[in-house]
Amino acid sequence: MKAILWLLLFLIWTSSARAQSPFYAGKTITVVAGVSAGSAYDLYARLMAQYMGKHIPGNPTFVVQNMTGAGSIIGANYLYNISKPDGLTIGAIQPSIFFNQLMNQKEVKFDWGKFTWIGSSDKSDHLLYMRADLPYKSLADVRRAPEPPKCGSTGAGTSGSYIPKMLEEILGTKFTIVAGYQGGGEIDLAVERGELQCRALTIQAYHSREPYHTWRRTNFARIVMQTGRTRDPRIADAPTLHELMNEHKTPESGRRLVPLVMAGSDFGRPIIAPPGVPPDKIKILREAFNKTMADPELLADAKRKNFDIAPTPGEELEALAKEVVAQPPEIVERLRNLMSQ
Repeated sequence: MKAILWLLLFLIWTSSARAQSPFYAGKTITVVAGVSAGSAYDLYARLMAQYMGKHIPGNPTFVVQNMTGAGSIIGANYLYNISKPDGLTIGAIQPSIFFNQLMNQKEVKFDWGKFTWIGSSDKSDHLLYMRADLPYKSLADVRRAPEPPKCGSTGAGTSGSYIPKMLEEILGTKFTIVAGYQGGGEIDLAVERGELQCRALTIQAYHSREPYHTWRRTNFARIVMQTGRTRDPRIADAPTLHELMNEHKTPESGRRLVPLVMAGSDFGRPIIAPPGVPPDKIKILREAFNKTMADPELLADAKRKNFDIAPTPGEELEALAKEVVAQPPEIVERLRNLMSQ
């Protein structure tokens, strides 16, 4: 009888211990990165994954799995439709593929407003660079060019596509968009080979890694435009989009389109999860993300790597996501016309 009593007590104790163990103890969180390895979005995701586990009760391990293609649409579709909403799979995707949903593209199998939004590590404005050995010292030169320069892109919902097209719409420039590259590194190599002449990307990415460090030393590229309200001191010679709109007398109808087109900058470098993640898991992930972005070790690491950290909480991203997919029909139609050109 005494042995049976001890066995019962042991079973009760172990059952209670298991019940009190954090959900994430002994588990692995997979980060599906819908971008190519080594790109800025990938590097930010890996930086987060390196530190976030220690801020989650149970200290799960993190692994990053790259799932490239269609400018992050493949990764987003996987997260939305295949990943279990159990809090063990999150994703890092391009911030502007809501365009593809607004354009009713058949490849899109997600609803942008229904993702679970964890947070964003950075808000970064964009720039457009061109090879400096070409006769394009400004966007005015692009307007006058007999043949449109070729800009590279990974897909329609990425800055490589929508920024040149926006400039065509509001400033009258002309570009040829060459889409289908797997990642930014492939685009930059194509520019170096002379297959392309230009690319739009974030200002932060342009100052965080190669080949841009070398390009800046050798004056390989020229920055002809930046999207911020004020000039970034790192590229102080490049005019802002708003300065260019004033210079070229962009009408109000064109100016109203800019906030929607540039909403991707507000999403920054978003971390998402599938729809339907239980509220308690969302709370844990959001709180851990916020703590990670304030972690002194992460901030020191980011500084060494020249990564800017300007986080946005998941609640703000969730509200913004619902807003951008609920635009008035006339604005959506204008955007579709812009993106289909």
